Amino acid sequence: MIVEDIMTSNPVTVSLDTSATRVRSILRDEDFRCIPVVNGGHLEGLITRGDLLNISTTKSNIEARGIMRRPKVILMPEMDIFGAGKALLSALEIQAPVVESTTNLKLIGIVSIVDILLGLLKANVEPQKKTLEEIYTPNVVSCDHQDPISKVWNQMDDSGYSGLPVLKKGKLIGIITRKDLIKARHVSTGSETEHGKRSIKIEKLMKTPPLVGTADMPVEEAADLMIKKDIGRLPVVKNPVFIKNEPYSSKESELVGIASREDILGSYIS
Repeated sequence: MIVEDIMTSNPVTVSLDTSATRVRSILRDEDFRCIPVVNGGHLEGLITRGDLLNISTTKSNIEARGIMRRPKVILMPEMDIFGAGKALLSALEIQAPVVESTTNLKLIGIVSIVDILLGLLKANVEPQKKTLEEIYTPNVVSCDHQDPISKVWNQMDDSGYSGLPVLKKGKLIGIITRKDLIKARHVSTGSETEHGKRSIKIEKLMKTPPLVGTADMPVEEAADLMIKKDIGRLPVVKNPVFIKNEPYSSKESELVGIASREDILGSYIS
């Protein structure tokens, strides 16, 4: 299977002079994690949710050219998806643009870790590591339900994680992500007040109840759940109190680790 088989063709793009406000609206309303910046159809850069969260409210008139960064990974359509996956994991990226060739940077598509995982599942490829216990990360960076937005954003910025588990009295009760912050329009840096909104407690924005997995959950099951629910990370817990008729949803549990999309992909191609 090659990149061309799984990529999203003709992705939504913005031009160099598109305003930050417009870029933010596209990422929020279309639910994209990143958007390519093009000039005459040729790739110039990428803008991610994280890039937007670093823009101060006093610079809302900045253009895409002032926000974008050069892609760490650029894929070709004929590339094997295992090679594409390794490139993304090595660069700590979740998506990469696809161009016609190394000499012609005409943008023809975009590929994400989710696209690769979906391709692997459809092809019935078996992971080398079988359960979440073999791949999850312990000692999870988390936040408290009473933490203000500014503190949580700083935690995301310092750790590099785009989502954090939310705890109450030491128990997992929710998840907060950059996507949640952007959708709520809380997108300035932690040093700003944004009309006082930065002091809002994270419990007002978090998703609850969280979807969870246990250490013995098969990797394929976790991958399928993350794809279907469009989540980037799955808390690994013990003693979950599951909600009736809502598989995987727990109103309270003990957090022991977390498994990301990257961890899941790594179990297939490491």
